[in-house]
Amino acid sequence: MTQKRALELLKEGNNVFLTGPAGSGKTFVLQEFIQWLKNENTGVAITASTGIAATHIEGTTIHSWAGIGIKDSLTDVDRLMMQRRPYLAERFVDTDVLIIDEVSMLDGKRLDLINEVCQLFKRSIRPFGGMQIVLCGDLFQLPPITKKGAQTDFVFYSSAWKNSELKVCYLTEQFRQSDEKLSKILAELRQNAVTQSSKDLLMERSDMVDDFIDFSTKLFTHNVNVDEMNQKHLHELDGRKKTFYLSADGEEKVIEKAIKGCLAPEELHLKDGAVVMFVKNNYQKGYVNGSMGIVVGYSVSGFPIVQLKNGKEIEATPESWSIKEGDEVLSEIEQVPLRLAWAITIHKSQGMTLDAAQMDLSRCFEPGMGYVALSRLKSLDGLYLKGINDQALKINEEVLRYDSALRQDSLMHE
Repeated sequence: MTQKRALELLKEGNNVFLTGPAGSGKTFVLQEFIQWLKNENTGVAITASTGIAATHIEGTTIHSWAGIGIKDSLTDVDRLMMQRRPYLAERFVDTDVLIIDEVSMLDGKRLDLINEVCQLFKRSIRPFGGMQIVLCGDLFQLPPITKKGAQTDFVFYSSAWKNSELKVCYLTEQFRQSDEKLSKILAELRQNAVTQSSKDLLMERSDMVDDFIDFSTKLFTHNVNVDEMNQKHLHELDGRKKTFYLSADGEEKVIEKAIKGCLAPEELHLKDGAVVMFVKNNYQKGYVNGSMGIVVGYSVSGFPIVQLKNGKEIEATPESWSIKEGDEVLSEIEQVPLRLAWAITIHKSQGMTLDAAQMDLSRCFEPGMGYVALSRLKSLDGLYLKGINDQALKINEEVLRYDSALRQDSLMHE
């Protein structure tokens, strides 16, 4: 389905599951729809399953918006206490459309709970109390976290999902990968059918590790040693360290959530020669979330100048991230939109576009990790593969089966 057709279905007021491969423009469609809703003076709640995803769309986490926190279920006392919170009641009165981004990381039980809260405050047994519900995400991305040994509670198993009569908008255009070789590998990954020729192409990239360019990041499966590696490389650079501090304004609890969900650190320590990554989109200035470069100096204003791979130099002036409820800004933080990027975890790379990356996929521990990592790249030429295991080339079988049904459903609405 094209972006244009997906927007038409959204504007018609349908409940929608907006999905498609990495780089197919899901976030762009969401942003266009949100802007249209605001122009129409339609109340919209912009939420996401994680703090990082919420900052990307200038929203809040669905857990916070719905007032459920970390709860898995509600008691009668919980329901009574929630109804006594005026701000929650007002929130639902003002909302006609509920958007939940990165829904693949939300478990089914939690979506049912959100549905229950919506019905409670909207005083309606209709799905989500009658609000238009827009779920967005790629089920091939990393799944919801489950307890060790427990079966994954995918969001599409929930009653709320099944009862919402979601129209599937499966985007098929590709705006990130222009390389046919990489596109073929990713398509095979999504079918759990990686051919030997594609495996050979990946292994050829393992011979390129020694040629790994300095201002490309290393993607790892585990958080351990990522910060350690970044600090080690920074320490090895000559010159004086310069620090940029995050500023914040708003409600204290909301500020804490905003900081936690933002990839920009509270204290950004830099030196000339530091490998950095932009952590926000600014198309006007020429960078996106994931653009890599090297600090080559500082402007007259004192802000870092970053040289990108293509030689372009950009002054990294402070950007802001906000958590909003409708048009009301609950908190706003400001920081230079950079982080050290010699290394980053695969989990934190979701949503990024990388020109080049060195990957150690030899310790992938769940299906989908290899797909998430490889789909960050624009082309195979940007891959420097340090290692890979069989798990890196696998996709969850349940997701694979359900994806086939989603594709068929989407075709019915084209």
